[in-house]
Amino acid sequence: MSRRQELSEAQWERIAPLMPQVRGRSRPFRDHRQVVEGIVFRYRCGLAWRDVPERFGPWQTLWKRHKRFSADGTWDKIFTSLLAEADAAGDIDWAVSIDSTINRAHQHATTLPRLTGGSANHTNLRTEPGDHAIGRSRGGLSTKIHHAVDGKGRPLAVLIGPGQSGDAPMCLPVLNAIRVPRPGPGRPRTRPDAVLADKAYSSRAIRTELRRRGVVAVIPEPRDQQGNRKRRGRRGGRPVTYDPVLYKGRNVVERAFCLLKQWRGLATRYDKHAINYRGAVILAAILTWLRT
Repeated sequence: MSRRQELSEAQWERIAPLMPQVRGRSRPFRDHRQVVEGIVFRYRCGLAWRDVPERFGPWQTLWKRHKRFSADGTWDKIFTSLLAEADAAGDIDWAVSIDSTINRAHQHATTLPRLTGGSANHTNLRTEPGDHAIGRSRGGLSTKIHHAVDGKGRPLAVLIGPGQSGDAPMCLPVLNAIRVPRPGPGRPRTRPDAVLADKAYSSRAIRTELRRRGVVAVIPEPRDQQGNRKRRGRRGGRPVTYDPVLYKGRNVVERAFCLLKQWRGLATRYDKHAINYRGAVILAAILTWLRT
């Protein structure tokens, strides 16, 4: 693949049929590949839209196309299609790891009025939260990417939240966002074989829900919860058990974040709207699956 290309020929052939086409008398789209490569270049290098090289076309076209594809679900459609192909080939490891990472929000992303602590509708991945998924934490204004990856570190679901939000309340919404269609009729797969998470996700509500779904919980119990359970005696319940060997595989989600933050436009958030920022994260996930 040429250094001046963001996508190889084989990669583009896989997603080209999934790109939207204009019907009727509307103006045709500018070359999709040129635009997609321009969007990838912008986020990979962390440039302002106006600074994207002219070989990718007008910067206004790149920005409008990315905004449109993020809002109308085009990026999610391509992402879901690649997941379906991988699952049909038996390539998805369903020992799912879940975690989050905090990214600093640049001042360019924080010029919109925010309702601090605004609620987000997690049932619709493309609903803009009231605070635009930007919160104030000890390090300043920040945003958080909540990630669920398969056993090989490849993304299965992505949600965006404010930086000061906790991990445990987002666990079930992230798991509910996993929907991998199967070939032919039938419902998409939504249930992992196991969920691997660190102590931040240790709660009775999460363990109860995973048990109800028949999912193995590989989540260690923090010391404060252990002490509280022992003080309550029989009412505290049984000790939490998990597979420590399987838990060692949780590091794949940390490696996935390291790969994600190689894109400078994702390591630092410059987008005002959470929808556009999440769209870029999904675009990075698409490229991760295309490389496999």
